[in-house]
Amino acid sequence: AVQLVESGGGSVQGGGDLRLSCTASGVTFDDFSMGWYRQAPGIECELVSTISGGQIYYADSVKGRFTSSQDNAKNTIYLQMNNLKPEDTAVYYCAASSWGLGPHVGECPASFGFWGQGTQVTVSS
Repeated sequence: AVQLVESGGGSVQGGGDLRLSCTASGVTFDDFSMGWYRQAPGIECELVSTISGGQIYYADSVKGRFTSSQDNAKNTIYLQMNNLKPEDTAVYYCAASSWGLGPHVGECPASFGFWGQGTQVTVSS
């Protein structure tokens, strides 16, 4: 069975940094696209970043501030978030799919792929 477990969320002041981790079981990174989504109250689910076949995608809203990486030995992906802004406040979800990951209209978690339980990130001004 596939299981994704996120950690690393928390509260930070604007300009601060956080690193999210997502440890996957039942997933082989060679066969799955991995990614991060987020959802803030009243706002639709937003694709933040994906890692697939060595290619990394970032949403324009986080480009230059967030960095995705993966550790194959630990079966873990990371989202390093620097210079956080209040608008980054959201529940962040790790996701995996053997069919690829893309933008999603609606609520997180979505019905496609596999999703973690989410971790709250709160950035104060």
